[in-house]
Amino acid sequence: MTPELSRTLNALGMLSVSLVLLLAYIYQLTLGELPCPLCLLQRVGFVAVGVGLGLNLLYGARPQHYAIMLLAALFGGSVAVRQILLHIVPGTGHYGSPVLGLHYYTWAAICFFLILLGTAFMLLFDRQYDTDTQEPRFGGSVLAKSAFFVMLGLATLNAISTLLECGPGICADPPTSYKLIDELRTND
Repeated sequence: MTPELSRTLNALGMLSVSLVLLLAYIYQLTLGELPCPLCLLQRVGFVAVGVGLGLNLLYGARPQHYAIMLLAALFGGSVAVRQILLHIVPGTGHYGSPVLGLHYYTWAAICFFLILLGTAFMLLFDRQYDTDTQEPRFGGSVLAKSAFFVMLGLATLNAISTLLECGPGICADPPTSYKLIDELRTND
């Protein structure tokens, strides 16, 4: 696999992770379903996967960057499986509305598994690490630049929305409102 193909696949991977975050964010805003603390941790896992992908786009593919992605996917997948197990017992209910019959945490577990699989697959190809042919800083690719800035924007928006939801303290479980906005209103 050439460094150029690796860069393109990393950019597509980053756009895929961005799509997951975007859909979760849109769902949050359109349906008014605030993410629970475990959902927020899963979003952290997706953003951390994006960090590994972003490092590959910025500095070229490196095994260390893929290791960040693997660790982030293991973290996020563990949180997602924990949430699945919390809601798998009959009568315990669920959190959030289903999408195509599955809840966010189930989709997250599937996505994290696919990230683990894809990252392991990418590690099989040594030619992507050739430094003499890699162009620094995105390699001039519009796709890579777009993917990077979309992920950066979504990570920032999710951080802001989490701060609004939880304030500077511990997040409510289940969340019922944007805690920081409520506190600011009561102080006026």
